[in-house]
Amino acid sequence: MIHLMIFLPLLGALLLLVTPRTWREEVAGFFAALTLGLGLWLWRDGGAALYSAPWVPALGATYSVELAGPSLALALVTALMTLVAVIYAARRIENPGTMLALVLAMESALLGIFAARDLVLFYVFFEAALLPSLLMLAIYGGPERMRALVKFAAYTLLGSLLMLLSIIGVRYFGGSPTFALRDLAANPVEGVTQTWLYLGFLAAMAVKLPLWPLHAWLPDFHEQNHASGIPDLMGTLYKVGGYGLFAFALPLFPDASLELRPVLMALAAFTALYGAWIAFRQTNWKRLLAYAGLSHMGIVGLGMFSLNETATVGALYLLAFQNVYTGALFLGVGMLQERIGSVDTRVGGVMTQAGALSGLTMALWFASIAVPGLAGFIGEFSVLLGAYQVSPWLAFIAGLSTIAAAAYALTAFQTTFWQGRPLGSVRVADLEQTEWLVLGIPLAVAILFGVYSAPALNLIQPAVRGVLSALGGQ
Repeated sequence: MIHLMIFLPLLGALLLLVTPRTWREEVAGFFAALTLGLGLWLWRDGGAALYSAPWVPALGATYSVELAGPSLALALVTALMTLVAVIYAARRIENPGTMLALVLAMESALLGIFAARDLVLFYVFFEAALLPSLLMLAIYGGPERMRALVKFAAYTLLGSLLMLLSIIGVRYFGGSPTFALRDLAANPVEGVTQTWLYLGFLAAMAVKLPLWPLHAWLPDFHEQNHASGIPDLMGTLYKVGGYGLFAFALPLFPDASLELRPVLMALAAFTALYGAWIAFRQTNWKRLLAYAGLSHMGIVGLGMFSLNETATVGALYLLAFQNVYTGALFLGVGMLQERIGSVDTRVGGVMTQAGALSGLTMALWFASIAVPGLAGFIGEFSVLLGAYQVSPWLAFIAGLSTIAAAAYALTAFQTTFWQGRPLGSVRVADLEQTEWLVLGIPLAVAILFGVYSAPALNLIQPAVRGVLSALGGQ
């Protein structure tokens, strides 16, 4: 079942290449929905146990996969939001076959990232997810897309190169028979070598969180992507750095994680506040959302680096559900751009003509700024509560970003949706047909897991306790 879930979207992407144009939307929707259904089936059965088989024996690479705990939660979110992206692409993009194929191919790579329990396999899926992301930017991006593409590729590939060197070093210096996580953990690297290997692995994960100063690719990437917001949603799902740190860095580099904890927590707290501060100055919705996402990832990093159970649980919870409401907000911006031809935050008066679009967007922003009763609150509050037990001052600094988030979100919302509509402006149509589902489904998820967090916490907490108890650094 786990293998089918991972590779089913890729099969759908390949079939789209030979599917008649009139049936492509239906085929993509079928494969996206079936993948989500398989994920829900796995959740009902308690996840998919570890499966391991030789892959490239000469190199020590294995095909080791598992979907349980946080990896299953993130896989479910990925499958859900991919389905939402497919639904919107079918309506928004003319002749969307290429876009749908790239979305499904990227979904397969992302599911592989979450399922991989072998470092070489993880690296392959990590790089495989990059290709559809680059192609969506190159094919559908804005006038400055090549500059954004080169910057995005440069940061990602540099980080990936350092990660690859660390992957090779972990096995070489530890003496593990394979690259499987359980073998690597049983043959640990020690001393200063572990610290250097951790830094190499951390570089790739910091690009994909991202953390300051390895974030410079992010605002241009989002600004130049297709105006619909679909590639931005998939890019949000590609922020897998936090998961990589939890699944691989903490088990393989425990001493280095403890040694560098104060520095990395400080870096994450600064990232959270910096992202929120820069977001406040933006007048482009896509750049604003990019910096808002950077701020959220700073909080995720703070929780992950703290090595505190409450904070780590909160970081993974926030990592999962910010994909839901941030991705939906990008699609909401795409709907706004389709109606008024701009993503400027100063258009004014949209609420008077498109009440449903404005109301759902506002509710999704409430989730983003961690209003109680919505999923964002549980993640952010848990991170700050746990981080406070480790470093009160750093928790306070990161906590300031939640105040700044309310300021930048509500200010931009006011100048876009409230105030007066300029004379002679185009009339703004309200939500139509499947657009209700595109924004309504993520909002329903944010509400559900804001008031009833137990199902997600039951997935995340046992895994966190297992990792941190082995680490011995709470």
